Amino acid sequence: MKAVRFHEYGDPDVLRYEDVEQPVPGAGEVRIRVAATSFNSVDGNIRGGFMRGPIPVVLPHTPGLDVAGTIDALGEGVDGIAVGDDVIGFLPMDGNGAAAEYVLAPAEVLTPAPKSIPLPDAAALPLVGLTAWQALFDHGKLTAGQRVLINGAGGAVGGYAVQLAKGADAHVIATASPRSSEAVTSAGADEVIDHTTTGVSAAVTEPVDVVLNLAPVDPAELAALVTLVRPGGVVVNTTVWMPAPSDQERGVRGIDLFVRSDADQLSQL
Repeated sequence: MKAVRFHEYGDPDVLRYEDVEQPVPGAGEVRIRVAATSFNSVDGNIRGGFMRGPIPVVLPHTPGLDVAGTIDALGEGVDGIAVGDDVIGFLPMDGNGAAAEYVLAPAEVLTPAPKSIPLPDAAALPLVGLTAWQALFDHGKLTAGQRVLINGAGGAVGGYAVQLAKGADAHVIATASPRSSEAVTSAGADEVIDHTTTGVSAAVTEPVDVVLNLAPVDPAELAALVTLVRPGGVVVNTTVWMPAPSDQERGVRGIDLFVRSDADQLSQL
């Protein structure tokens, strides 16, 4: 079969399109005929060698953490899923990914693919959708009536986060550029701050319960976000190279998010 792999860390030039052996599923695994994968920033960071500590991959490595495809073969002990089923999933970060004709996946990370969109399009959902869900609800504990600031709402995770927060009946404040402000508003934001012309700290005039930072902002700007949070609130941060700020005196927690695979959450998304 064909696969995209890299044999050394580096920029996109290290990627090779080459022939590899078709994998055979082991116990608890399935083989998926890939319809599509996606490219996320973490894929680039893994390929560049910047994640060798938390995500130790074996070279040569096939990227592609998201997968949408059709079950092609079952390993021993797999039930509740059948050959021919269309599925999506967020693959283990330290294993081979879905930039190939076929990929192995633990059966437990997969969920039925949505039927409302083409199967290849569904590959764009798992990582970004799970990141938004886990940030808001697992870590932010967001509930109805609370106020949430989503900093960097114009990206893929931000779009899902706005929809999920609004669906939870929260008051959603989002930062976005003029290019993406219309999409963010359509997703459900109650307030949209143009971060290219307005300081976020100055624009948020009432405390929020949760800050979700998705933007690669200056460290000083990230630190300032904690001042917007009410006592007992939380700052959830996805830019892992800058630790989430906290304020112990006011009981404001800072949490750095490392997304995990969760088939149940993915099925709800």
